[in-house]
Amino acid sequence: MKVAVFFGSKSDTEKMTKAAEVLRDFGVDYEAYVLSAHRAGDLLRRTVEKVENDGCEVIIAGAGLAAALPGVIAGETTLPVIGVPLESVSAGSNGLGGMDALLSIVQMPPQIPVAAVGIGNAKNAAYLAVEILAVKYPELRSKLVDFRKKLADDAASNGGTGVEL
Repeated sequence: MKVAVFFGSKSDTEKMTKAAEVLRDFGVDYEAYVLSAHRAGDLLRRTVEKVENDGCEVIIAGAGLAAALPGVIAGETTLPVIGVPLESVSAGSNGLGGMDALLSIVQMPPQIPVAAVGIGNAKNAAYLAVEILAVKYPELRSKLVDFRKKLADDAASNGGTGVEL
């Protein structure tokens, strides 16, 4: 069970680390790569081929602005790709708050889908990767079921009673 995590800029490391934390919690191996779809296309293609050959089964790709990275990766592989739209913090950012990245990811052309999570929500990308892998790996499915039960138990212990505001 292996996931590859890609992101286009070192400045996105802190945001994408949240995906790694979830994967570690579930015992899923991962590798992370900082590669730009625009600036290092050939290296990106070779790296996608490498992760496929190394047994990767799901790819998470975070990107801001035009957010080409998830789509370019999806065009190079048949593995499921989960896009994480990121708010750009670079100098001269357009100030669209990640909406540009979100729309770029969800507006993929027909036949080359990319799953998308909320802006900056690398954790949900990792949870979705775990769900995809859990279809094949019973031990991971068991961990996911236990995790969901704990979520429900926690919610039940906090719900149903009045709160003072």
